Amino acid sequence: MKNEEIDTVETRSNRLTIGMNEDIPLGQAIVLGLQHVLAMDVYVPPFIIATAVAMSSSDAAGLIQSTFLGAGIASLIQVLFFLKLPVCQGPSFVPVGAIIGIYFGAQGMDTVLGASIVGALAVILLGMTGIYKYIVRNFIPTIVSGTIIMIVGLTLLPTAFTSNIYPATETLSANQNMFLAAVTAAILILFSMLGDYFPRLGKYFRISSVIIALMIGTLIAWFMGGVDFQSVADASFFSLPKLIFVNYGLHFDVSAILTMLVIYMVLLAETTGTWYAVSSVTEEAVTDEQINKGVIGEGIGCLVAALVGTTPVTGYSTNAGIISITGVASKKVFVMASCWFILLSFVGKLSALIHAVPSAVIGGVFAVVCVIILLSGFRVIKNEEFSERELYIIGVPLILAIGLLFMPAEIKQETPQFLQYLLDSPIALSAIAAIVMNKLIPVKKTVR
Repeated sequence: MKNEEIDTVETRSNRLTIGMNEDIPLGQAIVLGLQHVLAMDVYVPPFIIATAVAMSSSDAAGLIQSTFLGAGIASLIQVLFFLKLPVCQGPSFVPVGAIIGIYFGAQGMDTVLGASIVGALAVILLGMTGIYKYIVRNFIPTIVSGTIIMIVGLTLLPTAFTSNIYPATETLSANQNMFLAAVTAAILILFSMLGDYFPRLGKYFRISSVIIALMIGTLIAWFMGGVDFQSVADASFFSLPKLIFVNYGLHFDVSAILTMLVIYMVLLAETTGTWYAVSSVTEEAVTDEQINKGVIGEGIGCLVAALVGTTPVTGYSTNAGIISITGVASKKVFVMASCWFILLSFVGKLSALIHAVPSAVIGGVFAVVCVIILLSGFRVIKNEEFSERELYIIGVPLILAIGLLFMPAEIKQETPQFLQYLLDSPIALSAIAAIVMNKLIPVKKTVR
């Protein structure tokens, strides 16, 4: 082993099986990359949007394929050229409500994509000028970024139940779904923990725990009659995503642009929280220069996403959770995950195969990952002094996030349209609350 390789192994996190800059065999990287893709649930935001605006089946499939393509290219941009951390980009949940409102208010994706392009250019400008590092330093300290990570985990957790586990399907009842989710989650935890109790053999189970859980969960669902592979058989091998200038036009609307600019600022706070979560899991410090480059990469990724016909992308906290579970942080895995995304955007049968995994099985994995994301946020802030000030800065945004999750639709409809966009984004408003409270509540001066 070379000296630099020895140094890498010695300095990596004790929680990791494979460090961020360590190489792994190509075959293993391909499998682990697919594991990240399967666990990220990236089809959910475009599926929600397509369903809410009543897109045709072909348009909905095209949006999902475009989302895979945008996520893959944006991930490569970040991992290889800008942020250079083990992260994957995926469609953000933050702007979903706003996008649906803009779609209805301005008649179509043309205006959504136009506003997304302007917002992406603004993000690139923030990174290139170096302004964002001052924003992070002054407005997003550790207490805020950790709180935002906790909010992301907390607000995504109900989705695992309401969208994946509880709804009955044509072949599986709600009780069967809950059984499948519980078994899948238990298998994930079991194989993940084997790495601690049986270090030599167990590490391979830990590394592959997510994909093992998904495979066994799907197999059990198949025995229960809950998996239909007919959609895989019917899907074409090759199909194209829907692209801007080919399938969509481009329209710029002032109110839509202003809305998306606000969303992008919150999205940056969310993705910064993700970077700190990955930094905490890998024990690799994030520098100011890295943050600026990451912002530029984020903006370019969002610009590419708009140009290929999909919604804004962001760093996924899910990946930090998977790194924590598997102990594998190698950037090579994330390059392979990016390649999987790009491949899936053109190969219809592969996309159909992933879509054939029962939603309850995905929900079981997703629920565990969401809890780990939430606790990763706590890990970020655990060394902070928890005075009454910090308790309010953490607690009130969490209360706000829960309140917005369960806010009745009729109350939202009584508010102005612009505010409705934000009320549909609990992460956005809760993140804003954390940032504002941190600036408004004075720090208690130490008496000497």
